Amino acid sequence: MILTKLKNTFVLSVGGSVFAPNDQDNRIDIQYLHDFEAFIRKQIAKKRRFFIVCGGGYTARQYRDAAKQAAGRNLTDEDLDWLGIHATRLNAHLFRTIFRDVAYPWILKHFDMVDKNAVNSPVVICGGWKPGWSTDYDAALIAHDYNIHTVVNLSNIDQVYDKDPNKFKDAQPIKKIHWKDLIALVGSKWTPGLNSPFDPIACCLAKKIGLKVIIANGHNFANLEKILEGKPFTGTEIE
Repeated sequence: MILTKLKNTFVLSVGGSVFAPNDQDNRIDIQYLHDFEAFIRKQIAKKRRFFIVCGGGYTARQYRDAAKQAAGRNLTDEDLDWLGIHATRLNAHLFRTIFRDVAYPWILKHFDMVDKNAVNSPVVICGGWKPGWSTDYDAALIAHDYNIHTVVNLSNIDQVYDKDPNKFKDAQPIKKIHWKDLIALVGSKWTPGLNSPFDPIACCLAKKIGLKVIIANGHNFANLEKILEGKPFTGTEIE
């Protein structure tokens, strides 16, 4: 454990739905990567540092779907998770190529140890670790291991709702919520490919370690800058 609190350092958990959406095109959003790079470099110039955790996106879903069709009922949840994990690591390497000149030379993907050298780089890119949870859990582990108070979870939604807004017209956005209440909404069980505002296993860990997580739209960079600067923002704050 690194005991000294890292100042001006944030964990950004970039959901695959942001840069590699599972839509009809099934492609990586190159324009988003350009915009994300420009934003991060602007923040680095302000002496901010980032641990960037990459989700799996459509790549993970394509491989999981293909494996289900090919292997059928013999496929285990562990195999499905590993396909997703390798997709996150592929995406992590993609992100590292963008930040090669400023990023830590190695992608973090084993979170049972703390690499103290990583904190010397403005950008550290991270992928998935083990079966049994998503990169949300990995982001929470990173925050805990490197003594970072806040994880910003970048998704394709503006806020968390009390129920699915695509199904219920009366769904209400949530500005702030306690972990115990979010766990009541999302449950406490993980299944591969689960679509949830925050991984249920990660919710339990975050509650245990007293982590703050902000869920916000990953395409709204002006809003993300407000979050980093501690200004009023659009999103859901969980503590």
